Amino acid sequence: MGFWIFMFICELLIPLTMIGFGKQFLKKSPKNINMIVGYRTSRSMKSKETWEFAHHYFGKLWFRLGWILLVPTVIGMILVIGKEEDMVGNVGLVINVVQIVVMLIPIYFTEKALKERFG
Repeated sequence: MGFWIFMFICELLIPLTMIGFGKQFLKKSPKNINMIVGYRTSRSMKSKETWEFAHHYFGKLWFRLGWILLVPTVIGMILVIGKEEDMVGNVGLVINVVQIVVMLIPIYFTEKALKERFG
């Protein structure tokens, strides 16, 4: 059961991070354009306007997708309570791969929106 608890906590990290940073980026972007914190692409860093737009847009997507990811993550992990460690680990791996793919998809849509709005 200890391994399941550890895996459950680990599986919650990506959706909760997406929800937290998504909410933060929705409220406000990092104050200054920088190479350390925030949504950093060449398109988003062109001006203060693109920087703020990118963070708001990306934050909205991450916030929504984080909540959407949370549901199957919890359900998937509940389904393996009491199962062998191999089964818990394999389900955790599949959940992680799906989370990473979903976590990266908003980059495409944010860049597309930046290109449409700012050329």
